[in-house]
Amino acid sequence: QVQLVESGGGLAQAGGSLRLSCAASGRISNINVMGWFRQAPGKQRELVASISISTSITYADTVKGRFTISRDNAKNTVNLQMNYLKPEDTAVYYCNALTVTLRPLLGWGQGTQVTVSS
Repeated sequence: QVQLVESGGGLAQAGGSLRLSCAASGRISNINVMGWFRQAPGKQRELVASISISTSITYADTVKGRFTISRDNAKNTVNLQMNYLKPEDTAVYYCNALTVTLRPLLGWGQGTQVTVSS
């Protein structure tokens, strides 16, 4: 089964940018929908963005206009460009394969920590 490893997190100032990458051990070209989730301490894990093979894209209302999801099937990666970061974006970010109803399909990796200072 495909294994996913997230990277690119770190510390950013409010208004700054970070680019997250999700590297797959297998090919993602046969996975219809990929997505990024995040989970803040004491909070429920939430879907941030998703992208399908046909490049149909969804975003959480809280990140629309600020985050951009993309996928490179040739490189087996899914990326999340995060601009105009806010302190409320602070969370551990995870990637996963999704069902057509945007539910996670695979087990969770370690994720990558994003911390945004005010």
